[in-house]
Amino acid sequence: MSETYNVYCDESCHLENDGHKAMVLGGVWCPTDKRQEISNRLKEIKVKHGLGRDFEIKWTKVSKGKLAFYIEIIDYFFDDDDFHFRGLVVPDKDGLNHGEYGQSHDEWYYKMYFVMLKSIFDPQAHYRVYIDIKDTLGAEKIESLHNVLCNNSWDFSRKMIERIQQIHSHESEQLQVADLLIGALSYLHRGLAENEAKLAIIKRIKDRSGYKLTHSTLIRESKFNLLIWQGTS
Repeated sequence: MSETYNVYCDESCHLENDGHKAMVLGGVWCPTDKRQEISNRLKEIKVKHGLGRDFEIKWTKVSKGKLAFYIEIIDYFFDDDDFHFRGLVVPDKDGLNHGEYGQSHDEWYYKMYFVMLKSIFDPQAHYRVYIDIKDTLGAEKIESLHNVLCNNSWDFSRKMIERIQQIHSHESEQLQVADLLIGALSYLHRGLAENEAKLAIIKRIKDRSGYKLTHSTLIRESKFNLLIWQGTS
C-alpha cells in the first residue's frame, strides 16, 4: 500500500517589489500517520520550556530568552527520522526578467513552488499539501498552484497530489517548524546579523545539517534538502 504524506509549506519575501532581494520557499513533510505524534512532541517541548501548548513557534519570536526552546525545536527536527525539510532560495529577485520569458511574477512563483516540491514527490505515494494562509495567496491562486503541480507531475487525475489547502499556522505545529527553518534561511541570505539568538539558531541548523546553507545539497538529500536557485526565468 502506498504511503501518504503531509507537506506543510511557507514562504518569505516572495512578493515582487517588497524591497527584499532574497526569497525563500520551503516545506516540512512527514508521513500522515506520524502527524499527530510529531505535533504532540512539539507541544511537549513547549510545555517543558514554560510555554503554553498553543504557543506559536515563529521566527519573528526568536529571542535570547527563548533560545534554549528554539534550539530544542531544531534538535527535535533533526532527531526525528520521519520529519524532513525542503527549501528553495532565490538569492536575488532583482535579477529576474519575467518579460523576457513571457510570464507574470505569479506564473514564475508557481514554477518555483513546483521546483521546490518536485524533489519531495514520489509518483507511487500520495500527498496532502498545506500552505500558510497569506492575503497574497487566495483560493483562486491555490487552485492554479494545484493545477501547475499536477500538470507538471503528469498527475492529471490528482491521485498523487490529493489536495492543496490553506491553513492558519496556529493550527499546525509542523507549519510552525517550516516558518522557523524558512525564517533562518531568509535571515542568512538577506545578510542580516543583528539578532544573536537568530544567529545561534542558524549556526545550530548548519551544525546539525552539516551544510553551510549557501549552496545546494544533493538532490537526494532527504533530511535537509536545499536548492539555491540560480536561474533567471
